[in-house]
Amino acid sequence: MKSAKNTKRRSRTDWKRIDAMRDEDIDYSDIPKQGPDFFANAILWPGPKEQITLRIDPDVLTFFRKHGRGYQSTINAVLRKYMEARKEVAPAARPRTRSTRTSAAGD
Repeated sequence: MKSAKNTKRRSRTDWKRIDAMRDEDIDYSDIPKQGPDFFANAILWPGPKEQITLRIDPDVLTFFRKHGRGYQSTINAVLRKYMEARKEVAPAARPRTRSTRTSAAGD
């Protein structure tokens, strides 16, 4: 049960009436049925975010910060889309890139 004590604003919902309601009393007529296709295509939540330190070029950071509050979530969403796009490409079809770093042996 949701309590008005858990929120900043007082709820206008009649929680006693909701709690007394049986599942059979709920009107689902305005909600489409959720079949196997819905659950097959559902997005699994990855869990809590992990805090890291990430070095980003100043112009990239400025670009995202200009969008205001939530820019870190936007960066995460962009990285997720990139990750998902890369997963869709077969590993053999991915172009191989050469590292720009040189090894300690200088080869």
